[in-house]
Amino acid sequence: MGVLDYIWLGILAVFQGPEIFSVAGFGISVTLVMILSGFLMGILVGATPGLAGPMAMAISLPILISIFGFTPDALLPVMGFLIGVMKGATVGGAVPAILFNTPGTPDAYMTTLDGHPMAKAGQARKALKIAHVSSASGDTFSDVVLILCAPFLAVLVEAYLDLPEKTALLILSLAFIASVIGGSVGKGLISMGLGLFVAYVGTGEDFYPRLSLGTQTLAQGFPVATAILGVLILGEVFKALEDLWWDRRAARPPAELVQSGDQRLHWADIRRIAPYIGRSAVIGTAIGALPGIGSTLAATLGYASGARVHARTRPGERPFGQGAPEGIAATEAANSSVSGANLIPVLSLGIPGNAAAVFLILAAESIGGFNPGPSVFKFTADAVNPELVVAFGLFTAMMLANLLNWTIGGVFMRVAGVMIRIPKHILLPVVLLLTLTAIYVQEARMSAMWFAVGFGVLGYGMRRLGISPLPFVIAFILGGKLEDTARQAFAATGGDVWFLFTSPVAAVFIALAVAVVVLSLRRPLEAKA
Repeated sequence: MGVLDYIWLGILAVFQGPEIFSVAGFGISVTLVMILSGFLMGILVGATPGLAGPMAMAISLPILISIFGFTPDALLPVMGFLIGVMKGATVGGAVPAILFNTPGTPDAYMTTLDGHPMAKAGQARKALKIAHVSSASGDTFSDVVLILCAPFLAVLVEAYLDLPEKTALLILSLAFIASVIGGSVGKGLISMGLGLFVAYVGTGEDFYPRLSLGTQTLAQGFPVATAILGVLILGEVFKALEDLWWDRRAARPPAELVQSGDQRLHWADIRRIAPYIGRSAVIGTAIGALPGIGSTLAATLGYASGARVHARTRPGERPFGQGAPEGIAATEAANSSVSGANLIPVLSLGIPGNAAAVFLILAAESIGGFNPGPSVFKFTADAVNPELVVAFGLFTAMMLANLLNWTIGGVFMRVAGVMIRIPKHILLPVVLLLTLTAIYVQEARMSAMWFAVGFGVLGYGMRRLGISPLPFVIAFILGGKLEDTARQAFAATGGDVWFLFTSPVAAVFIALAVAVVVLSLRRPLEAKA
């Protein structure tokens, strides 16, 4: 079977999957409904400060698995819903930033610099339209790069990297993620070390569990849902609840924004912002393809690059930071183009690059039948590779989510602005209850609930100490894969303890890992000097 055959099978898997209902005799696939539902939910979540796409994905995943089960037919509906949430939350994050000067996520902060001044000047609708067009454009460009690059990279990895090289590549990825996330490489390494430590509790060979303290509960290891949801979601909820406890000031209702002037987005406006969209889309895609960096740096670099060009080419016009439409375009195109590119290391290497990618891998591991990595893109002539069909089904789902973004995303992101008015003292307990319910649905034992609370306290402490929880989560996900690959490489090389250094490619990866850590350690010292 050729590439076109697998592309067609992937499209059919989305459009002709299990039917949920029919319209005029035409069956509607449950995957299509889940993509639409996830997209709409993502916009609402993205438009609500304090919430984010990964939080909605974390809460939804256990509930979706309990509904669809662990059959191969559940893969595309569940992952289609998660992709929809990821896409919708990316574009919806501009709503509170522009209308209320309240960035829901760190990367949306750059949008407030020009978006809210435009809103105060009576151009709120036009600012939202610019954000929508820029976000959808950057997201589409990133998805096209993903579809073209992920299979090519996977084929290269499978052809040239053996077990020692794959082990060294995992070590390089962990070192890279620990070094670039957060303000301190030391804190990143601490977070990564904690994640590896927790991943190895209860695991081992020959029925001898490690680090279990002789208890049967720890001998089973920590459930994935409790560790990830506890650190990412409960930790953030605990921190937000404490912030509310200490916040004595009365909440003020958002000021009414009076609209004035022409709110339409003309062709001249699109031509004016198009160069900024293109430049930021390339920047965001390049950054998104590197695991662990994320959209915050992409938004910052896209905005800074656009500001330099704008100051040089349009010196007499309104500068960035004072309501320039180009500032919104540069920021939104950059942070949106990260989402698709972040799946390049996921599908080609099996390495998650951000929190959203973590939950896509978690869904694949929980349901089964799809193992992200180089083996996904194996083209077999005599039989159908079901994983490759799922991969092209995911590509189809992403393009459908992009189509929804272009068609109805702009309308719903403006309607979603009402979510800003929900008080946090009501919203946060609801999130806490939904998270604990989702954990219990998947694990159904009280020890899992206690584990989740414990990891929530750990996540709270990490945030208070300025330690990013993302290296912890990614290390926890990759810990088992790293050990299995290292064991296989050790056995395949005849018990050579230096297998990471006998292969030139593996030695280069290890050297790069050391260089990344050393250079990251030197950066603060140079800054102080």
